[in-house]
Amino acid sequence: MSTYDAVVIGSGPNGLAAAVTLARAGRSVVVFEAQDTIGGGLRSKELTLPGYIHDVCSAIHPLGLGSPFFRSLPLERYGLQWIHPPAPLAHPLDDGTAVLLERSVAATGATLGCDAQAYCNLIAPLSDTWERIASAFLGPLRLQSFRHPFALARFGLPALLPARTLAELCFRGERARALFAGMAAHSMLPLEQSPSAAFGLVLAILGRVVGWPLARGGSQAIADALAAYLRTLGGEIVTGVEVKSIDELPSSRVVLCDIGPRQLVHIAGKYLPSSYQRRLLHYRYGPGAFKVDYALDGPIPWKAAECLRAGTVHLAGTLPEVAASERQVAQGMPPEKPCVLLAQQSLFDSTRAPQGKHTLWAYCHVPNGSTFDMSERIEAQIERFAPGFRDRILARHTMTPAALQLYNANYIGGDINGGLQDLTQLFTRPTISPVPYATPAKHIYMCSSSTPPGGGVHGMCGYFAARAALHAVLSE
Repeated sequence: MSTYDAVVIGSGPNGLAAAVTLARAGRSVVVFEAQDTIGGGLRSKELTLPGYIHDVCSAIHPLGLGSPFFRSLPLERYGLQWIHPPAPLAHPLDDGTAVLLERSVAATGATLGCDAQAYCNLIAPLSDTWERIASAFLGPLRLQSFRHPFALARFGLPALLPARTLAELCFRGERARALFAGMAAHSMLPLEQSPSAAFGLVLAILGRVVGWPLARGGSQAIADALAAYLRTLGGEIVTGVEVKSIDELPSSRVVLCDIGPRQLVHIAGKYLPSSYQRRLLHYRYGPGAFKVDYALDGPIPWKAAECLRAGTVHLAGTLPEVAASERQVAQGMPPEKPCVLLAQQSLFDSTRAPQGKHTLWAYCHVPNGSTFDMSERIEAQIERFAPGFRDRILARHTMTPAALQLYNANYIGGDINGGLQDLTQLFTRPTISPVPYATPAKHIYMCSSSTPPGGGVHGMCGYFAARAALHAVLSE
């Protein structure tokens, strides 16, 4: 077999990002993928009916445009087209109206009533410093993370709060509190727990700075563009080969693993000290996801017509309702009224469904490994804000936490974030280390979302892991 500078295991966004980073530095690299198609969480398939294209996992990509690494790549040259819905997000309420996250802070404020100015005061200054925030926090904590202490403190201090605390301190009305709660729920943490506010702030900032776009044709287009660019740099990709042991790989100076801690112990344990293996096996995973994809014979009949302007819709009601849903998940109970995260890509991308028909992507959080069928509760939440929704369903496809893990071995118990992202595991994933991507085996690195900065389609885990390998091994 050929000899390479680097072998990458896994072709998710971080594996491909690592490979691209190495290839751009002039190193020879090959990527091995167990499935027949690349992409990890970026795959798109006909899950329900022929002609209906569904995103299997990730669907909406604010960090796809907000990522410093992705912005450095010419992905549009390789077929990636971003589509921006008129509004990034809608959050309907029971009174038949909806709160909208708009690209303009002022336009967002217009839907917030008494909290318009408070929202502007919170988000506008942070949006102006997004580049510094991204440089500091979208990666491992390092000296340059603290180069702009005053600007970063303006973000860091409120970000460290529980989301419920920040929402109740900053806003007086139900509308702004509900909007922020829905965004903070992406943390997969109880809203009474720190740093859930950080997730809400980042998503609100990105809504203004880059929007919440979707990829034309499906999220698969992002992976395909990364792969096409990698090949122009001389990188290779091998699909349909499951790596069961590092010893099966071709000779290389370094191996980068876009896999989780448990999988790393399984395939590379003989090279890792037992104490390090124990730490990896004690890595904590977060809630799982229960996902339903629908083929529809028409658009969703929202009570609040403005929801048709948004690519993403949060169905959760008020802040107390969102908080109750996420708290029940943390307590090991399937939520009675789940916070449903919904995407309606086909409203803005005609390639997703036959003419006049539509797709719908929806999921909610559940306890890790839950076997409870959330289909009825998810549909009840949609019907609550869109009466008549059930009459438009042509077909549905569900993915339980077990099905998600079967689809992607990194999704332990259905955890799509690659591990719990609380304060003790946000920057120290998978273990406490000066270089979290490195392992005690000099030639083995981790580059999955179980390393900083965690879950999301941004490629930063792969980028920083590759930079660490270049500095420590491949520069010799």
